[in-house]
Amino acid sequence: MAGFDQRLRDWFAATTAGRMLGVELSPVGHVERMVSAAGGFLAILLLISFERELLGVTGAAMLAASMGASAVLLFAVPHGALSQPWAVLVGHTVSAVVGVSCARLLPGSMAGAALAVGLAILAMHYLRAIHPPGGATALTAVIGGPQVEALGFGFVLTPVLVNALVMVMLAVAFNAAFAWRRYPAAWGRKSQAAAPAAIADSLSHADFVTALSRIGTFVDISEEEFLRLRTLMREEAERRRIKPEEIALGRFYSNGAQGADFAVRWIVDQQADKTDGGIIWRVVAGRDRHATGFSTRQEFADWACCEVARSDAAWVRAEMTGEQPSI
Repeated sequence: MAGFDQRLRDWFAATTAGRMLGVELSPVGHVERMVSAAGGFLAILLLISFERELLGVTGAAMLAASMGASAVLLFAVPHGALSQPWAVLVGHTVSAVVGVSCARLLPGSMAGAALAVGLAILAMHYLRAIHPPGGATALTAVIGGPQVEALGFGFVLTPVLVNALVMVMLAVAFNAAFAWRRYPAAWGRKSQAAAPAAIADSLSHADFVTALSRIGTFVDISEEEFLRLRTLMREEAERRRIKPEEIALGRFYSNGAQGADFAVRWIVDQQADKTDGGIIWRVVAGRDRHATGFSTRQEFADWACCEVARSDAAWVRAEMTGEQPSI
């Protein structure tokens, strides 16, 4: 199953369809998936029984949908920026305030429902509390039915804020049972404090903030997670770096570059010495296609990123296919 997951992720990463659809490529283990499901089940089981007494079946169903979305974030991606306590508590609360206000201003109208969601998004942005389920909370305040309407601004406190608090406390308690799932995320960073320092470059906090501002849109990753990920990427790149003696006749290798600099070389001949001998290669894809050249094994290994193979219209890592196709 693990091998199938890897092949599927690599296929999506290598195809235009996978990239356009935004298929999630994060490799998550089966235990993690089961733990996430169990956490969501327990949280909603507790909340929905409380809401049915307060809001009735219709209102409870609508608000449960909002909290169900929060459960996905808190128990499936507990380290994400959208899942942190500030985002959950403030996101739901301000959305409820906006929703009730719109329900009072434009009662029973489609415009009020739409305005509630739009203004909730705006408020969450300015409060730095983006939490997608907040949009559903705002919508529930407008179209949740007579029992929700009767609560007025009391809806903000009970059940919205109370539910959000309960959800956060459940996430803290549940995730604490698993060492890799500390919640809030800041609790898990203490043991990893030395990891970012291991990065031997000049990246600073100001660089990270400036880069985010240049992207211009919300990115659901913290600075510590980014640095940790960058370190692990470097370790992985070093692990799979090709050694000079591993370069083989008839195989294909890529430099791993992007855009116009991408190239694939085919080894067409080699000297007998597999330590210091030279190799002759031909470019079969990308930059300088059809060109040929000569390199020492070390020079070629410094250029190469990984061994590749042809799969449909793309060049992918050779381990995906398990075979060496001809060009």
